[in-house]
Amino acid sequence: GVQVADQVAKTAAVDLLFAEPVSPGKFVVVFGGSVGEVTASYRRGAEVAGSALLDQLLLPSCHPDVFAALEGLAQGPAGEALGVIETDAIPATLLAADKAVKTAPVKLRVIRLANGLGGKGFLYLDGTVSDVNAAVNAARTIAGPRLVDATVIARLAEAVRDRLY
Repeated sequence: GVQVADQVAKTAAVDLLFAEPVSPGKFVVVFGGSVGEVTASYRRGAEVAGSALLDQLLLPSCHPDVFAALEGLAQGPAGEALGVIETDAIPATLLAADKAVKTAPVKLRVIRLANGLGGKGFLYLDGTVSDVNAAVNAARTIAGPRLVDATVIARLAEAVRDRLY
């Protein structure tokens, strides 16, 4: 995994967003940048990983809010509803997050990947009830069989919100 991350970073000018060992015994590399740079690094990473590669996702034109949520930089006023989406794999979590924010004007608040989650991932997003419903439904559809759970909570208690993000 470390060798893959090293080669990804050396191949093109990409931003490493996540590169670390995760449970159960895997190493995850997530990176972003321009489509051409990411594609070159993606191909090199897959080549270096070889048969050890378990899952992958190339997401051209990923929404910028996905990067902000991964880096813990999501800001702004809280929405009136919270959407929670959980998948059984990191690529499915990232794909669901991207689809959600491209479907409706919601704010991605948190994306958590793998660590302490048995390799799963989840995300929180908020906005109006109707926008959160639309975003969660789109994410649910694109996650398909990788979806573990998806829910919308209207008027989330402020005390709970403060603990989540």
